[in-house]
Amino acid sequence: MKRVLLPSIGILILGLTTLRADDWPMFGGRPDRNPVSSEKGLPGIFGKENVRWVVALGDQTNGTPSVGGGRVFIGTNNGAPRDPKVVGDRGVLMCFSAADGKFLWQTVHEKLPGKEAEDWPSAGIASTPCVAGEQVYYVSNRGELVCCSVQDGKILWLLDMKKDLGAQPYEASASSPLVVGDLVFVNTGNAPDGKTHKVKNPAAPSFLAVNRQTGKVVWQDSSPGDKIVHGQWGSAAYGVVEGQPQVAFSGGDGWVYSFEPATGKLIWKFNCKAHEKAAAPGAEPTEVNLPATPVFSGHRVLVAVGVDVDTTGEGCLRAIDARQKGDVTKSAELWRFEGKEFGLTISNVAVHEALVYAVELDGRVDCIDLETGKRLWRHDLLAQSWSTPLVVDGKVYVRTGDTEIVVFQAARTLKVLGVNNQGNPFKLSHGSVIAAGGVLYFAGQTQLFAVAAGK
Repeated sequence: MKRVLLPSIGILILGLTTLRADDWPMFGGRPDRNPVSSEKGLPGIFGKENVRWVVALGDQTNGTPSVGGGRVFIGTNNGAPRDPKVVGDRGVLMCFSAADGKFLWQTVHEKLPGKEAEDWPSAGIASTPCVAGEQVYYVSNRGELVCCSVQDGKILWLLDMKKDLGAQPYEASASSPLVVGDLVFVNTGNAPDGKTHKVKNPAAPSFLAVNRQTGKVVWQDSSPGDKIVHGQWGSAAYGVVEGQPQVAFSGGDGWVYSFEPATGKLIWKFNCKAHEKAAAPGAEPTEVNLPATPVFSGHRVLVAVGVDVDTTGEGCLRAIDARQKGDVTKSAELWRFEGKEFGLTISNVAVHEALVYAVELDGRVDCIDLETGKRLWRHDLLAQSWSTPLVVDGKVYVRTGDTEIVVFQAARTLKVLGVNNQGNPFKLSHGSVIAAGGVLYFAGQTQLFAVAAGK
């Protein structure tokens, strides 16, 4: 492990960021990244009459909204400029009123000049923002960790992970920041060069802990080094396992790394490619990495392998015992699905009442027993899905790339409660559904929707 601890070590993690009960302030909704909500009264089937409001975004939106303090935040592009003075391809973070969808402000970032492979055209801001108090944190299309004011979008500080730390993103910077106490955790997106397919700067950090008030790096880690397969798009997850806080990252080398949040000291690591066959004796398989975000559930971490959004095939979903120390590849696997049993995915799972809900990239939804790893049911969406499932009010919501939101009963037996496929106005994209304040929020390519029960 390559770890650098910087002078701000005096910062202690005192507890999780204070959340309102009706907020969904980050990707996954909470620090363990387990997308389960306690909201009630949310509609399973909905149409135009249930739309509380709908607002225009850019012409391509790849992230998921976050809700905090009565405001909704989402990354998009500048395909439909709100400011006539801001023209051309840009990354844009927009803020709206949760009550009525009123546009409040936007923060705009220019594209990286001549860097198509690093800052994909029209992709906009793919990072799902994290709201913590009066600040909102996100990763810009330029590979910058940004902290801005919730009230007006004014940038309070900016850490350029490419310029200042030597990280080289690939195709998009998609990590969603995680705030715990006084620290922000983020994946830098360091990746191979798009032309040579070699990691240009293997010493550059892949994982960071940053002071949330100042933007100063507290510790950094470059464990994947030159073994990064394709890109690093996953996000950090936080859990407390038998009294020990842990922050886990999905490395671009296919390993999950878990660290002490305050110091960056490695607790354990697990090779999620261990099920693959190597091309040669002694060689390490290199076909997959971990674009998905790990999820903490009790003493377990659940994570699945993938490659990128254009690649389907045979994958592997694992439950890992997070109580162990060191290289736990041979000892910490509790169960796994692999091969034809489970496909590649970029989605994190949802865990509720001892059931695991997972979505494969090629469009299959699985329900798995958390204790045994036995699959209880499987449903084919007949469409590709990038969606992370949402569990709320006894239902599981999964989006597809074919303008559908499929709703399942959260149970050990398969029951499809309904398929929402209005097409117009529900022009959907590949983000996920979230729940906050009695409202379902989801973004299409060009619009953001707020849907609730009743007219």
